[in-house]
Amino acid sequence: MDFLNQLKTDTKIVEDWLFELSPKGDGYHSIIFESANYSISNGGKRIRPILAMEVCKLFGGDLENVKHFACALEFIHTYSLIHDDLPCMDNDDLRRGKPTNHKVYGDAIAVLAGDGLLTYAFETVLKSPCHKRAEAGLCLAKLSGFDGMVGGQVIDIKGATDKEMLIDLHKRKTGALICAGAYLGALSADAAQKDIDNVTQFAENLGLAFQIKDDLLDVLGDEKTLGKPVGSDMDKQTFVDFYGIDKATEKLNEISEKAKDIISCYGDKSKFLTELTDYLINRNY
Repeated sequence: MDFLNQLKTDTKIVEDWLFELSPKGDGYHSIIFESANYSISNGGKRIRPILAMEVCKLFGGDLENVKHFACALEFIHTYSLIHDDLPCMDNDDLRRGKPTNHKVYGDAIAVLAGDGLLTYAFETVLKSPCHKRAEAGLCLAKLSGFDGMVGGQVIDIKGATDKEMLIDLHKRKTGALICAGAYLGALSADAAQKDIDNVTQFAENLGLAFQIKDDLLDVLGDEKTLGKPVGSDMDKQTFVDFYGIDKATEKLNEISEKAKDIISCYGDKSKFLTELTDYLINRNY
């Protein structure tokens, strides 16, 4: 199967998993489930759970063992987007071409939907049939918390003042959950520690390349394709600000090549991950 068809198949599997495992309920508080699922079902690339799935397959794992971990990862990613869009953060009106959660449900419900998804992610991990549940939960807690994604968001709010700080910001804010995808995929397949370290290093570089491409698209992209206004990050320091368009593009290619070189040790089995890297750095949205 060629890459695009495999990606389409993987995306469908992830969507089915999310539909199965997403939070559900009724009662007087039912609006919170509606709000959470509004954002869960709002599309997206599903890169993090797909990465978890493909790394699990790379090491011969059972997809049933990675399913709950992959969905928990997407629930955390979704909560972060809901909160990131709030007026006290980025104050965005659109996410993937649709009104952001707080624009539909109000700030308070949006905050609670995000809180609920973060908590529910760990409930989802604990329901996994995989015997590595505890290690998976620890990974998610570390990479989404103070020294991971949340820490990156703090640096983003304060503003990066130099290139090193900017790289640290995005290794945390964007890269941490991408690393979690690779780590959880390898963990669910009982991969050796050297392999877990290897795919995590691959994912760290992939996450950084992903962010550089995002910054370039914020300057060069098309608003209709992006699903949000071009230049929406103009009040932040980006790779384009520090490097310029040409140097940022060079940096993008350098880091993506490093990612592919790291994963090349697995030969043909790493073909999808190599092509995924190329796909993400050449995307137009």
